[in-house]
Amino acid sequence: MTEKSPNTTRDKIRSSGEKIRSGLPAVTALVIIVAVWQILCTTGVIPAFMLPSPAAVIRALVTDFPTIFYHARISLTESLIGLGLGILLAFLMATVMDRFRLMNRAFYPLLIITQTIPTIAIAPILVLWMGFGMAPKIALVVITTFFPIAVGLLDGYRSVDEDAVNLLRAMGASRRQIFRHAKVPASLGHFFSGLKISASYAVVGAVVSEWLGGFEGLGVYMTRVKKAYAFDKMFAVIVVIIVISLLLMLLVNVIRNLVMPWEKVQEPAQH
Repeated sequence: MTEKSPNTTRDKIRSSGEKIRSGLPAVTALVIIVAVWQILCTTGVIPAFMLPSPAAVIRALVTDFPTIFYHARISLTESLIGLGLGILLAFLMATVMDRFRLMNRAFYPLLIITQTIPTIAIAPILVLWMGFGMAPKIALVVITTFFPIAVGLLDGYRSVDEDAVNLLRAMGASRRQIFRHAKVPASLGHFFSGLKISASYAVVGAVVSEWLGGFEGLGVYMTRVKKAYAFDKMFAVIVVIIVISLLLMLLVNVIRNLVMPWEKVQEPAQH
């Protein structure tokens, strides 16, 4: 068995300490905001019917957790399926547009147009076409998430080192081999940057589509508690949506570190 050198252990401890210190300002700011929010609600400066206190939101989250968890599972399923299909669509479109310049000139403006249409305007049309099941929610998530990934992949393909491409050509590599060994590795950083953005959009897209029609999901639950003026439960759902979005972004970071271990190695050298 090989023993870890003291320097390696020391570097890991130092890296962990730096991560903790870098996160302290954000945690401190969040604690201060929640504390001020609680004080304003407790002292009556802000009436309870206008803004529930953090304590009331936590109570609502604990009391209604089984119901919220059930609806969260539905929304998360729609988000993951839509995000997966969005990744597949983005990869196909970006690859075709990179391979054929005419396709790039033809479809890139259409990609931009899809992002200028408000999702709140698309959702009713999708519900009309696909019904009240999961299909329109998944479709809206796909529309919401594929654009950042597609643009990231396109930028990544174009950032490939031309010297590396020329070297592969000189060695007799085919277009497929150049794509696999040069363009795909060059695009990974851009891909994961777009994926992180899309992961945060996925849950929001599913919830927005659920507002306008459906029987299950966090959006449906939010509509119901809003009509009952149960704003503490509504804020509890917002907390759940934030947590799910952050967990998805964390998952993207974990996958990125597994797929691109060299990026993790290069981080200490940048300081």
